[in-house]
Amino acid sequence: MAQNSENTLKVAQQAFKHFRHGLETGEWNQFLDMLTEDFSFWFPMGKFHGLNVGKQRAQEFFQYVAQAFTPGLQVTSLDRITSNETTVVFEFRDEGLLFGQPYKNRVAVSFDVRGDKICGYREYFGSDGKSN
Repeated sequence: MAQNSENTLKVAQQAFKHFRHGLETGEWNQFLDMLTEDFSFWFPMGKFHGLNVGKQRAQEFFQYVAQAFTPGLQVTSLDRITSNETTVVFEFRDEGLLFGQPYKNRVAVSFDVRGDKICGYREYFGSDGKSN
């Protein structure tokens, strides 16, 4: 069954709302509830560098994110949303404290949608935290 791009965008926007809530509060349950059991994600650095598979691994990752960005990150702008039948990319800026140090970045997150769930996630960031 082919997905339609309107439903994909709707599901991804709901997931991004939960994702943003997770960044801002460290509470990821609503986002995690939207993931498929075979969820996979790609992260560009650190302990979770490369491809990671499974909802349990995602739970470990987002718990790590919550600890790294205590008390949370603020999304300061949502700059662009790009979508097709299966994937939606959100480009945004955020800032806060990373392990207690000032942090500011430009980020793109890509959600792969299957039905009403997120089955894949990729994250890319471009600023070193010191630039605007």
